[in-house]
Amino acid sequence: MARRRRCRDPRLGAGCGARAAELRFGLRGAPVHIGQNRQGDLYDLGSGTGNCSFPSAPADDLFVALGPDQYSNGAACGTYLDVTGPKGKVRVKVLDSCPECGTGHLDLSRTAFKKIGAEVDGIIPITYKTVTTATAPGPISVRVKEGSSQYWLAVLIDNHATQLKSVTVNGKTTHREDYNYWIIDSGAGSGPFKIKVTDVYGHSATVSGIKLSPEVTQKTTARLATGTSGAATTTAAKKKAAAPKPATTSASPSPAVSSAAPALESTEAAPDTAVATEEAPSEASVDLAASSCK
Repeated sequence: MARRRRCRDPRLGAGCGARAAELRFGLRGAPVHIGQNRQGDLYDLGSGTGNCSFPSAPADDLFVALGPDQYSNGAACGTYLDVTGPKGKVRVKVLDSCPECGTGHLDLSRTAFKKIGAEVDGIIPITYKTVTTATAPGPISVRVKEGSSQYWLAVLIDNHATQLKSVTVNGKTTHREDYNYWIIDSGAGSGPFKIKVTDVYGHSATVSGIKLSPEVTQKTTARLATGTSGAATTTAAKKKAAAPKPATTSASPSPAVSSAAPALESTEAAPDTAVATEEAPSEASVDLAASSCK
């Protein structure tokens, strides 16, 4: 029988979860391990959105909740796992925490579970691994948390696909809470904001023009350069202004030439203006979900 969790922190407005979890994935040079003798369970998200605070579940309904050790205070949020069961393999997005789940026990969405096992079984044997080169379903999006102001700011980053190492806002460092928002306790002004996102593999992307608009998902054109080499630049499509028509005057039978210069392409910065770059990795890549497997 599927479990249903509707656990929310009334103070934070986010799902309750592994606040006291320790970070156990920081071994330098750790290879990507595949989980052995693990279990997969199925559960329903209910009316909530999961401890990672994403505004909605993935469109394909393929997601997973992890136990405290693997959820790692929110560090796993937005990453992907490949999970293999008796019927095949499925790729799922980390969306939630499961406080009662032990290491290696995954809570899969019903849709994901049915792709790799028989629903009637409830719990099935699985193996799994973190996807270090996952492709997000769309460009990076930013969501400013309710209650944010020029004096306190919290932002949620989605569609990054890989484990994030840091987020800066207008050059200011942030810290991540276990409900997956990046916080500046002293705020970053009234915006607009320039946000740089960096993952643990050295990829980074910068988005500009993010507004101080709480509870609004602001889409960009930026993507982390996951699995690619070199640097990439992505900018918003520019709008062309209509060229002025030649003006005529009754004083002369000949058309008068307008002294105004024709309008060129707009260079106004839009919220989805973005630059993606790749930096040298500052730390070894880590398998969040399965680093404890031997």
